[in-house]
Amino acid sequence: MRRRASELVPVLRANAAWTEQNRQLHPESIEAAADAGIFRMRVPKRYGGYECDAQTLVDVSIELGRGDGSTAWVFSVYWIPGWMVGMFPDEVQDEVFTSPDVRVCGTLSPSGMAAPADGGIVVNGKWGFISGALHAQWQEIIAILVPEQGEPYPVMALVPISELEIVDDWHVGGLRGSGSVTTVAKDVFIPQARVLPLPSVMTEQYASVLNAESPAFRVPLLGAANSASVGGPVGLAKAALELFYERMNRKLTYTNYESQAEAPITHLRVADAAVKIDQAEFHARRVAELADRKGLTGEPWTLEERIRSRADIGTICKLTKSAVETLAMSSGGSSLYDTSPMQRILRDIQAINLHALMAPDANHELYGRMICGLEPNTTYV
Repeated sequence: MRRRASELVPVLRANAAWTEQNRQLHPESIEAAADAGIFRMRVPKRYGGYECDAQTLVDVSIELGRGDGSTAWVFSVYWIPGWMVGMFPDEVQDEVFTSPDVRVCGTLSPSGMAAPADGGIVVNGKWGFISGALHAQWQEIIAILVPEQGEPYPVMALVPISELEIVDDWHVGGLRGSGSVTTVAKDVFIPQARVLPLPSVMTEQYASVLNAESPAFRVPLLGAANSASVGGPVGLAKAALELFYERMNRKLTYTNYESQAEAPITHLRVADAAVKIDQAEFHARRVAELADRKGLTGEPWTLEERIRSRADIGTICKLTKSAVETLAMSSGGSSLYDTSPMQRILRDIQAINLHALMAPDANHELYGRMICGLEPNTTYV
């Protein structure tokens, strides 16, 4: 899979400018990824999927990130709700996985409301930042269910994307090509089989029987999401380093240096960036190793492991952002042109650092609370 992903890099790079300009993935990139099996990586084997381990996700997403940030982001996002389908009853999986290349988008934000209905629920609401919605067949949603009796609680549900309205509002500065639009539900009926209580999901009370003993599915939701998310930023930073190397022999304007490679400031900056990228990859590997090891043994995750995994994500984002910023600032004024991928890489890595579940400060605050003996102030661990 890593080799196949590496072979995709030239295709993704060639389509990167079109992808950004059109604010959605290039059809050729989607087709090439399907041929390479990228969309099958988190699909159960009984449907023709690979049930890949987390280390393979990191390997592949690093290569995809080297190709194009927006495309890598969307493909990694598909792995998360696609994996979440595996939590639902097996008959629901039969309904969704009609093809091993099916693409599922989604969110963990509870920005919809649900009401009980005969045989299921009726949902109204809208969900923003739905990466890959333009090319997905299904969406996983979170809504607050108000039961006839008892307190409201969040539920997770699956909806065919054809039943949702898509609002083309993705006009942004980074990850432009991800097409992370808003989707809207207006009185959408969802059968009860495609609805799960989110509190049960967050405590690993999944409804699938056939996936129960699979190492790929025997992990917490956030553990699986973390593993899918960490490679892309590392790949983006590696792409920036590669691009810097390609232009390192340029003359430094207004200096006597005939080559940037001769300047001591270059040595310091490139070493700083390279070391930070190495550090980020270490944390990415640690996230994946934890998920794989616990999935194989079936051991429950400790609260410390859950929170440290989120801290690892924050560290990866912080390190890769710093490395890319250093390389971009060392690339000269010509790197500002639209024809230079460096400016796009910089904006993409900054956008990733703004994601609520990846933001360094939020994740480090959570980790610090634990170190200081306080309870987590979020259920998303």
